[in-house]
Amino acid sequence: MRILLVEDDTVLRDVMLRSLADAGHRIDVATNVEDADHLWRVQPFDAVLLDLNLPATASTTSGLSSGLHALRQARSRGDRTPVLVLTARDRTDERIAGLDAGADDYLGKPFDLAEVEARLRALVRRAQGTEDIVMQGDLKLDRKARRFSNAEGPLDLPAREFEVLWELMSPPGRAVSKRALSDKLSGFDEALGDNALEAFISRLRKKLAGSGASIRTLRGIGYLLEAEPESRA
Repeated sequence: MRILLVEDDTVLRDVMLRSLADAGHRIDVATNVEDADHLWRVQPFDAVLLDLNLPATASTTSGLSSGLHALRQARSRGDRTPVLVLTARDRTDERIAGLDAGADDYLGKPFDLAEVEARLRALVRRAQGTEDIVMQGDLKLDRKARRFSNAEGPLDLPAREFEVLWELMSPPGRAVSKRALSDKLSGFDEALGDNALEAFISRLRKKLAGSGASIRTLRGIGYLLEAEPESRA
């Protein structure tokens, strides 16, 4: 997943960043409402981890936490990215304010990092309408274990090839544009060119041989992972 982490506490931010990166996620970080709002506007994310108690800024509405301000701004422009709110403030009225502003889930600090990851997976599954186990031909994605396999066993994929295949199977049978794949694989300050993306696709095609699934190029649209037709006698 590509995640926006909005957290101003240096120690907590670094711990969460390491934990999420070790789990295979790509993380963009914001420490204030302006950076969060900018990143949220220009980069598509699978989920947002949002601290409510950010430093006050000139753009923050009076009486409204800047975390809520960023969330309301996103929802007002129609952005439906799943949001898990993180806050040290555990009062019922503040939980209600976060949910009313458009948060999808809520965790009070301190929290267990494993629970954060589990809740993120659940939010993204709900948003994408997919289950833990996804199949296409003999190709299987176990979302919970973050593992691909085919009839012969697990597929060992480098990180970027893994992310391309994950996106094509979320869910399968859905055309994915080159831009969407490039955004998933690119850091905020770098762009992944078409040639590099095509190289990842080419390597994946070879590794999927015999899995009953293949990647088809849709000219002018992008790529589609589909089950191969059964061979005829």
